[in-house]
Formats: sequence, C-alpha cells, structure tokens
Amino acid sequence: MLRTMATLAMAGLLAACQVVPKSDGPATPPPPDRPADDIGPGLPTDTDRHRVALLVPETGPNADVGMAIANATTMALLDSRTEKVRITTYDTALGAAAAARQAVADGNKLILGPLLSEDVAAVAPIARAAKVPVLSFSNDSSVAGNGVFIMGFVPGQSVERVVAFARGKGHVRFGALVPKNVYGDRSAAAFRAAVTEAGGTLVAVESYDRSATALTGAARRLASGGAMDAVLIADSGGNAIRAVPVIKSSGNKQILGTELWNTEASLGSNAAMRGAWFASVSDGLYGQLAGKYRTRFGRAPYRLASLGYDSVLLTVRISRDWKPGTSFPANKLLAADGFGGIDGIFRFNNRGIALRALEVSEVGAGGFRVVDPAPTKW
Repeated sequence: MLRTMATLAMAGLLAACQVVPKSDGPATPPPPDRPADDIGPGLPTDTDRHRVALLVPETGPNADVGMAIANATTMALLDSRTEKVRITTYDTALGAAAAARQAVADGNKLILGPLLSEDVAAVAPIARAAKVPVLSFSNDSSVAGNGVFIMGFVPGQSVERVVAFARGKGHVRFGALVPKNVYGDRSAAAFRAAVTEAGGTLVAVESYDRSATALTGAARRLASGGAMDAVLIADSGGNAIRAVPVIKSSGNKQILGTELWNTEASLGSNAAMRGAWFASVSDGLYGQLAGKYRTRFGRAPYRLASLGYDSVLLTVRISRDWKPGTSFPANKLLAADGFGGIDGIFRFNNRGIALRALEVSEVGAGGFRVVDPAPTKW
C-alpha cells in the first residue's frame, strides 16, 4: 500500500505537464460535483464509480481553507487518473449535520472531512447510523473512533518526536511553555508523557492566557523555576520569538517547538530562534504540490490542502478492492503497513487516529534544515 500510494503521489506531481494545460493564465479544473437543487432525493445511480462526499466549508470564515482542500482533491483525482471515484462537495458552513444527511441521502459511501472538530461531532452520528465511515481533516483526537478516522496533524505526536530527539542529543531536564487552550492542554499532556518515556526529568510547565503580558510573565516564571536544558514552546512562531529571550535570560537552553512552526520559515530572521528544533511532517513533496497548485489556481494553497490530496490517494488505493455501490471497507484503513502521500507515511491506530512519520528540523538564518529525517517505513 505504501509503495503504491507514494508512486501515485510522485507520478502525479512529476508528470505535471500531462495534467496542467499550457496557457497564459492558471487553468482551473472543473470542481468536484455539487448537489443540484432540481434532482430530487439522491443523485442518479452510478454503477461504475464510487460515490464519495467531501464535506468542507465553501462559504463563511473558513471558506478559503475549505476551497483549498477541495481544489487539492480535484488535483489528486486528475493526478491519479482514476475513473472509479466520484467526489461530490457539500458546504458545512450551511450546517454540517445537514450536509451529512444530504451526503448520505445521495448515496455516498465514504465521507472525506469535515474540517472542524465540532462539525465532526455533528456529522458522526448521522454517518454512523448509515454505516458510512468518516475520514476527517480534524486534528482533535477526542472525536476519533467508532467509524471516525482523523487525518489532521495531532500536536502530541510532534511533541513526542522532538522530545525524544532532544533526549537522544543529551538533554535531560525539560520545561514547557503552553497556552491556556485545548492545543496547549493536549501539548502539555503529551509533553509530560514524552519526557517520562524518554527518561528525562520534568522541571516545570507554565501556561498563559493569549496576551503579551501573560506570555512574558509565564516565560519569566519558567526561566526562574529551576535548572533546565531544553524548553518546549507549544505555540506559534511569533509567540516563541517573544518568549525565547526571556527564557534564555537565565542561561542558554535548547528551544523546542511543534508542527505549528512548519509554515514559518522566517523564524530564522530572529537570532534567538536559530538552533531551535521542531518536529513536523516532511515538506519535500508538499513543495511540489504547492507549486502545481499555484500554477493551476494562481495562488498558494493552505498547508492543510495536502490532507485533501492524501485522502483521495488513500480512497483510490482502497477503491481497487471496493465494489461500486457497496459499503466502504473501513477495515482496510487499519492496514499495518499504512499509507503514503504528500505528507509522508502514516497509518491509523485502532482509535482511528493517523500516526505520522515526522522529521525534526532546525531553525537557521536561511530557513529550516532537516536534522533527523522522517522514517520511510514502519
């Protein structure tokens, strides 16, 4: 499975000249099907193709992200040259539950999306009752399970990876700075477990409200809270830049980050951030996808667009052993050797959470440098 999906991704990305027409401007492919108002209940029967629903926001504040994911699914369909999968898009901004009910009524046997965890919670019982698996783009592990699989980048995995790497480099005493929100709470829990698992010593964890004053205060408390040689900042690069000088005021420390830094290549312009480590999915293939996306749509994609692309590669792989019109074989999502795609290899655990192979990068003046590549097989 890994080899096949990785081949599909590379073949599509490297054969761009066969997919993107030559023109003076960006060529936009036809979008995935959308249910029309005049077709009555259900879509026309399609005995040759698998009906798959894509649930993303097409309107509202998250419309740009939703459309980037939808555009990436279209690219994946073209790149994989499949004729067995038909994707219909439903707008979750108009109501995720309503979108799910329409998707089920239209005969879709698999749901890709939705994006937001609250939308997943609304969609899950409707899909479950219809025995339709949900392959969500959320990173909220609390909504996974019982027919719901999540492909999002779970922060705990990034924390575990970078802590293990730092411990392997000789760092022993760890501290962390985390925001007072769901992301911070989950990062802190993962951090405590990771330090214990790696055989390190947990010195302190400080949390803060999202304000400059609170951040500085928490960083000051951490700096004076005991000797430590590595500090995790589970927040954006911008907040890390504010906190690091305070943290280092009591002595130099190895700064660690999460996958949130992956899209902030300008971090190295701040001298205090140079040498910091963070773990994330590999950007090698994503760079190629982003280039093709810009050529086709005239703008850069959102980073989460890769989830839409990879969800289609996964669907195409499984469709080879899936008879049109029958239930989606959800058990195949639990394949031990997993899958591969734009974001590297991944596999789902029995809770429905995507476990990802992550790389560790170092912040430098000219951008990021990979210091520990992601594994290529499980």
